[in-house]
Formats: sequence, C-alpha cells, structure tokens
Amino acid sequence: MAFAVNQVWNFCNETQKSAIKWGKRWPGEYDLCELTAGVSKDLGIQSGTVQRICSEYVIRRQAAHKRSLRWRSSRKHLPWIPFKANGISVNREAGSAKYYGLEFSYWNSRPLIGTIKCGSICADSRGRFYLNITCEVPDLPQNSKDLSDVGIDLGLKDVITTSTGKKAASPGFYRRLESKIAAAQRAKKAKQFKNLNAKVKNQRKDFNHKISTDLAVNFKAIFVGDISSSDIAQKSSGLAKSVYDASWYQLKTLLKYKALARGVTYLEVNEAYSTQTCSECGCIPASSPKGRSGLIIREWTCSECGATHDRDINAAKNILRFGHESLIKQSSTKTRKKLALSGIPGL
Repeated sequence: MAFAVNQVWNFCNETQKSAIKWGKRWPGEYDLCELTAGVSKDLGIQSGTVQRICSEYVIRRQAAHKRSLRWRSSRKHLPWIPFKANGISVNREAGSAKYYGLEFSYWNSRPLIGTIKCGSICADSRGRFYLNITCEVPDLPQNSKDLSDVGIDLGLKDVITTSTGKKAASPGFYRRLESKIAAAQRAKKAKQFKNLNAKVKNQRKDFNHKISTDLAVNFKAIFVGDISSSDIAQKSSGLAKSVYDASWYQLKTLLKYKALARGVTYLEVNEAYSTQTCSECGCIPASSPKGRSGLIIREWTCSECGATHDRDINAAKNILRFGHESLIKQSSTKTRKKLALSGIPGL
C-alpha cells in the first residue's frame, strides 16, 4: 500500500513538471483528483487515500514555495498511507481498526476521544507502524484570568528561564548517549544505532511536553524570544549539537498549540538586546554583557541604577516587557483599522 501511495505522489509530481515544461496552468487539488480517478482498485488502496495524497501534494508544494517536490521512493522514504474519516473503521474499546480489508489491533497510547476527521498509517525507521488519527475534541477549560503573564528566555545551559525566576536545566539527552551512538555507528550496528536515536528523540519530546503543559496551565499570557535554532547552529558551528539537543523549535510548537487550546495568549517577540538591557531602569549600561566575550558572564550589576541581575532572568523580564509593548501596538493598530473602515479619522 505504501508503494502504491508513492506511485500516486510521483504521478502528481510528474503532472506538475509537465505543466511547467509546456507552460500550462499548474494543476490544483481538483485537477489531480480528476486525473487519478479510478486508479484505487488497480493500486489496492482506497479512493479517499488517493484524494488525500493529491491534496497533500498541493499543500506541500504551496507551503514550500517550490515549482515541484521530490520523488517518493521506498528506499528513501518511510511508509505513509493517509486516509479520510470514512476510510477507516475503529473499535475504540477493543483497540482494533480496519482499513480497506486490512484488520489489525493497536496499543492505545491514550484514550481515543472525539470525532475522527482524518488520519494516516506510517512507520518509523525501526519498522514500527503507527496509527495516527486526527480528532475533533471539545475545547479545554480556559485558564483563570487571575493568572499572571510570563516571559521566557530560551538557552542552552537552561532550556527555559522564566521572568518569575524558574529555570529548567537542559537534560542533554543526546550528549548522554553520544558515545554509545558513535560506537554503534562505527561498529555498523544499525539496529542499535536506530534504537538509541529513537530513545533520545522520545526523551526529548517527553521533556518538552511536560514543560509546555506546565507553562500553558499556569499562565494567561506567554511571551517567548524569537530565537532561531538553525541560525545559531549555522553561525556557531561549535554549538550546533547543543542547540539541536535543546530543541527550541519543538518546544515552541508544543507551547503554542497548548496555549491556544486553553485561551492563553502566545506571542514570539524580538529579543534583541534583552540580555544587555537592565530590566529595572531600561537602559543599556556599560557593565552589561556584550558579544561572545560576554557569554561567560552569568551575573552582572547595572552601572546606572545599581541593580544586580541574573543574566537569563533579566532577559526573561525584558522579553515579558517587549511582549506587553507588542500587544499594545497590535491593539492600537487594530483600533486604527476599525476607525478607518468606519470612516472615522484616527488619532
């Protein structure tokens, strides 16, 4: 079935390349579905699966801003079989499912609740198959309005430092197993190599889930610095392993959707000069840490007001202030737009 999925994907890609070659209009989802109509029986997959592949191809092409995408092959790509809601029959109590005549049982990682919208069957590098289902669930309880706001500074030694003074030290999951992973790779023990990498990935994801849930539950507004893992890894090659091990992007992604689900304000702000600026007086004193040479300075005293700061907590407090200023700017911009639409001159 996964091979058949690759064939449909490659047909969509070939159709796209032909349209580019002959200067024709690029095919959309409806065009690709029309061209692939009736092939499901020959390929041994559902018609809904074929339609999902066509839809996914167009979405990925538009998101990547590319003329065409890469070909899919069984050697380079892991198995992936998408389906629609009516394409699978799930027995939630027994933990079994049926897709196009294929019956299988599964282990419930958590109770399956809500209305099934779509899903997929896929496998990881170790050959373990997973049933992924997207469900429409009721809204989560909204956080209390009495909760406070928080600014978050992301780092390497401490993954997060909040404006309240709380820190979460980096567990360094990859660093702990780096020697074992390297030994398995040198010995060409592919199975052990894949298992160790999967262990690191699962540990890191579990850690980020716990941190993001704790923050989303205990605050009503969350402001995070717009730090980029890829930018820092490229500019400072010596920090690349530590940067990717911290997994800032994954943490921010989890934090964003959990905050939105609970009605919590989530905003990424420009954190430029957040470390150098004094959170008490708002100036950039000569005594503040600057540049790469200032990375070793963890505590400093403001030469203007005399306040003593922890480097990361001070940055988190400034990020909190930047977040409040951004919200004020956004609200004033929306107000001006409403006044302009109503014909009332703004201030």
